[in-house]
Amino acid sequence: MTESQKTRVASEYAEVVILGAGPAGLVLGNLLRGAGVDCVILERSARTQLAGRARAGYLAANTVRILARHGLDDGLRRRGRPHGSCEFRTGGGRFRLDYGGLGRGERHTVYPQQQLVADLLAYYQQTGGRIEFATEALAVHGADGDRPTVTVRQPDGSPATWRASYVAGCDGRHGAARRSLPPGAVRHHRRDHGVTWLGLLAEAPPSLDAVGYAVHPRGFAGHMARTPEVTRYYLQWPAGAPAGAWSEERIWAELAQRMRTEAYGPLQRGRIVQRTVIELGSDVLEPLRHGSLLLAGDAASLISPAAAKGANLAVLEAELLAQALTSALRGGDTDALDSYSARCLTHIWRAQEFSQWMIRLLHAAPENGGETLFQDALRNSRLESLRTSRTTQDWFADHYVGI
Repeated sequence: MTESQKTRVASEYAEVVILGAGPAGLVLGNLLRGAGVDCVILERSARTQLAGRARAGYLAANTVRILARHGLDDGLRRRGRPHGSCEFRTGGGRFRLDYGGLGRGERHTVYPQQQLVADLLAYYQQTGGRIEFATEALAVHGADGDRPTVTVRQPDGSPATWRASYVAGCDGRHGAARRSLPPGAVRHHRRDHGVTWLGLLAEAPPSLDAVGYAVHPRGFAGHMARTPEVTRYYLQWPAGAPAGAWSEERIWAELAQRMRTEAYGPLQRGRIVQRTVIELGSDVLEPLRHGSLLLAGDAASLISPAAAKGANLAVLEAELLAQALTSALRGGDTDALDSYSARCLTHIWRAQEFSQWMIRLLHAAPENGGETLFQDALRNSRLESLRTSRTTQDWFADHYVGI
């Protein structure tokens, strides 16, 4: 390799450097390319690792509209399944909400996130989009100036630098974008909900035709279909216990007990292929911009999975950020960039509030004497209102699906 070739490898340029190839980064990359904006996506994982990330699977109606608006919905139109029901199981019985017929009448589309990511990646590359896999962004420099740079570690371990007009941090809670924010640049709002889940992926058909929420003295259990052959379950889990602490037999027995299968029928069992410990917590950065560095997706805010909002917020933020960057780079209008953070935070805080409501609905209060009894009585009242009040049901439907 000549010295000039080494120089080209060591320093590259794109108008927008996108950190992370999750839903936020890939939607943003596709939309920028569609607007004629030069961009590159830097993804720290290898392509095979990216394809194997099994995460959220419920797309909100607005998310589907955004993807359709930009021609990114071919896969979910062919393979996605509409879903509009959830079932609550409590000590007082069970009840179902067909939320697709409540409130605004909107439903989810069940489409596993790894399939959506595969679709977005394929479209991005088919249209000539640049992406660098196994390339770890280490730091963003100069974001308070006009020409930020991103230092990276390339697949062979060698360093390199990307220059840009703007950097979009879509690389999650622990990514380089957040790490590169100087002290005092943003306010960091955090909340530990004091609840731990064990997330499970089982090679088993769904056991009911609805999302299942079980409220039980032993803790919460959840049932969410992913495909006709795969189901995701959640178990409220002892804090600090490793994912492998229980055998599969014990896990299935605990799921059966909490979901009250003796009253409502057995669960379809299968091999558990994935276990993940999830500590329910939320955080929000404010503002979502520091100079030429802008945040989206989990880099902007982290939300508990209790109400399936994370990926849906990421897609919404990516569309808003693409519009703002395109206006700045192609029209010389930075007003949309100036308002990007406030527009996103309106949706983020609405989603955070509903997620907090769901957490309180599904989990017993921490042990605290009379306060626990009071909080648990409030939870039972919320469940009863959800079961019997059309006004509460309409409110639930609008916030459950809405972003």
